[in-house]
Order: sequence, then structure tokens, then C-alpha cells
Amino acid sequence: MNLSQLQYFRTLAKEEHYTRAAQILSITQPSLSHAIAQLEQELGTRLFEKKGRNVVLTRYGKIFLPYVEESLKVLEEGVQRTKELNGSKEGMIHLAYIYTLGSTFVPKMVRRFLDAYPDYHIDFHFIVGKTGDIIEGLKNDQYDMVFSSYQDGEPDIDFRQIGDQKLVLAVPKDHPLAMYDSVDLKDTVDYPQIYFQKGSGLRPVIDQMYEQISVFPKIAFEIEEDGSMAGLVVQGFGIAVMPDIPILKTLDVKTLTITNPEYERHVYLATMKKRYLSPVAKSFIQFVMQETE
Repeated sequence: MNLSQLQYFRTLAKEEHYTRAAQILSITQPSLSHAIAQLEQELGTRLFEKKGRNVVLTRYGKIFLPYVEESLKVLEEGVQRTKELNGSKEGMIHLAYIYTLGSTFVPKMVRRFLDAYPDYHIDFHFIVGKTGDIIEGLKNDQYDMVFSSYQDGEPDIDFRQIGDQKLVLAVPKDHPLAMYDSVDLKDTVDYPQIYFQKGSGLRPVIDQMYEQISVFPKIAFEIEEDGSMAGLVVQGFGIAVMPDIPILKTLDVKTLTITNPEYERHVYLATMKKRYLSPVAKSFIQFVMQETE
């Protein structure tokens, strides 16, 4: 059994067609058939069976496939990391971030980084989500780093503060509170509110704000993403305490400065303390920290 046979097996399992798989692998169809036959002979079982003009995995092939995929994944990561340690300026960065940073902060930061290092060849993979979800992804090695809120109870994660975020009260322009430019949160409790879901990094921040003034909002809807929250405010479904994101300036809403209570809303760059990071990922982290000092 050799590496090529395993790569051929994985490709054929995905394509379910010898001719198509051979084209992808840049080999002849007889060569592919011979390699699969040798692999089946060594394992002592059939891995594929015909289904019309295609082939599909047998029961034994389905059992074998995840082991092959995991083995090839580990090997490919090893090859990539070995190349990176050799001083390569090429690489991949898996970056996840919360919704509120998606319209301006992350795109601008990545653009400035790429412009500052034109000799780097980096493939960024972006994922957006709630703080709770992307922190779990970070712990599960899905991401190299995340931009998120702080999350308690994570001793293995290094949270580095990279900025603050202003919160405002968004209301429809015909709302009774729209005549004001600022607001005490005590004056909002009589109105239905659109609230962030549990798992959002903002949920505990806003909960704590109301706890400070010993009043609690009337929650009409819970939602995950702030752009959709703003859309519901426009249509009169409620008011919302939310980040002062750029889209609010383009919508038919009024934003009020929150004068009471005082609050802190920080944004963090989070990485695993003991996890390997490629040179290009380290360069990006260093750039972000310098840009946000």
C-alpha cells in the first residue's frame, strides 16, 4: 500500500467515476484501475462496486474511507508545516470573526496586511459567526485565530484586546424615543426589544447593562446577527441595543447614544496558547496588534 493508492482511492470515492477521477489525477484510466485493484488485493476485499456507469463504495470501502481521509489530512498538514518552517512566505490562514466586524474591520485589516506584504502569497479562509460558535471552532482547530468578544472560562485561549465598540439604541424614526439624541436604558423598558441570542458575545454585555440599573427589557425577538436586527427595527418590530455598525447610517432608523449605565465593549484577537501557528499567521497577528495599538 502506498500514498498514491490512497490518494487515488479518495478521489475515486468522491467522483464515483473512473474516467473523471483519472482526469483529475492526471493519470490514465487503466493505471487507476490497476492501482485500485492492487489496493483491494492487499486489503482482501472489494472497495468499489458498479452502479450503472458509475462505481460506488462497498460497505468495506465506506469503513476504509474515513481512515484514509484522516491519514492524508495529517500527512498534508505535516508537509505544509514543514514547508512553512523552512521560511516560506506562502500559506493559508483560517480566520473567523463575529458579525459586527464583517462589514469594515476585517476586510480593511486583511487588505492593509496584504498591501503591506506584497511578496506574501496567502489564501485567507473566512468564517463569520457568534462568539460562542467561533470560539468552539478555534478550540477544535478549525481556525488559526478569531476576532470575538471575551469568553470566560477559557484558560487555554489567549485573548488580546484589539479595540472597543460603541453600543447605541436603534429605534424606528417614528418611535417616541426618536425625538431624543441620547437615552438612559431605564427609559427603554416599556418598549419591546429585539435582543441578541444566547451565545452571542454581546448578550452578556447587554444583560449586565440592564442588571446595573435593576430593570429588565421586554424581549420580543432574539436574533443572531446585527444586520438582521437592524432590519427588524426598521419595520417596527422593536427597538435594539446594538453596535454602532455602518449599515445603521443607511437605514431608516434613529440611533441614540446610551448615557446610562456606563459599559465596556471590547473586541479581542483570540488564539490557542499552545497551538502551532504558521509564520504567515504569526505575521498577520503581529500586524493586527501593531495596527490596533
